[in-house]
Amino acid sequence: MNNFLTYVFWGNSMKNWLIAAGCTILLFLIIRIFKRIIINKVRQMALRTAGTLDDALVTFLEKTIVPLSYLLAVYAGVQFLDMTPKAGTIISRTLAVVFTWAVLRLITSFADFTFQRHIRRQPGDTREKQGKGILIIFNIVIWILGLVFLIDNFGYNITTIITGLGVGGIAIALAAQTILGDLFSYLVIFFDKPFEIGDFIIVDDKMGSIEYIGIKTTRIRALSGEQLICSNSALTSSWLHNYKRMSTRRIVFSFGIEYNTPAGTVKKVPGIIRNIIEAQQKAKFDRAHLLKFGDSSLDFEVVYIVQDGDYNLYMDIQQEINLSIMTQFEREGINFAHPTRILHFPRPQLVNS
Repeated sequence: MNNFLTYVFWGNSMKNWLIAAGCTILLFLIIRIFKRIIINKVRQMALRTAGTLDDALVTFLEKTIVPLSYLLAVYAGVQFLDMTPKAGTIISRTLAVVFTWAVLRLITSFADFTFQRHIRRQPGDTREKQGKGILIIFNIVIWILGLVFLIDNFGYNITTIITGLGVGGIAIALAAQTILGDLFSYLVIFFDKPFEIGDFIIVDDKMGSIEYIGIKTTRIRALSGEQLICSNSALTSSWLHNYKRMSTRRIVFSFGIEYNTPAGTVKKVPGIIRNIIEAQQKAKFDRAHLLKFGDSSLDFEVVYIVQDGDYNLYMDIQQEINLSIMTQFEREGINFAHPTRILHFPRPQLVNS
């Protein structure tokens, strides 16, 4: 028996091999018990709750923590063995790869959970597609950073590699500057939501309805029918009017009546306008005043509120108000003013002969 335990195999005695195997098997059993009791209990709790956080936790434990634990168990058993420098380097690098993978998996899983939770609050196919696009970009960036971390830990000089890119790297960075600017603007649009698909917006002298929001550009359908394509960075850096979110609309309009209208009749005009506006549904009267003495008319200014953001509804109400004003003024004998000018000619002087 002693001869068996002292037998050397691959640089280690059988005793060390048995201790390493026993340690590994024991840890495997502990992991199995943990998986059977703890994870199953957490899964049962997750099934009884409506939240998604516990479901994500169970998935992460099963797909990341458990496989990582098995590898750590093997590593713990290997510590009882005398390894060659080459084998030790292979094992350490393998562990570095696995640990990096686990951390990146944790970050990407958390990002996926956060995005999915954000999208569920605002359901819609478009939001889901946008979220998947952002998630893919985020995952690519995270895995690239993880790869750079591994290369650095393997002993390679990252700075030298990046510097070796030279002029080509600088050119790529300059070319990507605009793209990255539009990408960050896309993230701003996704999270801050200054506008969404279907919103009617005005930017500078352009107006139309949002049709599509992409990673680099946003497409707008103009009122005249053509499609406008605008970069995301241009939209987020401009003053933007979003009429889809208008809940009320303040309307100001004016008109003029003739100067020869009696003062008593002029005093009736604000009351007439008030009655006309208050008779309209979804219209709230604000004020009506004799604003000024114009060049050829007595000018009135009227303000009222349309309690809805729909433009067609506003036009229907304004049309009804205009027609009612014409009807009431006709009954009261009030005439709208027209631009007029009075020219005075001097009398010709008679010359006595």
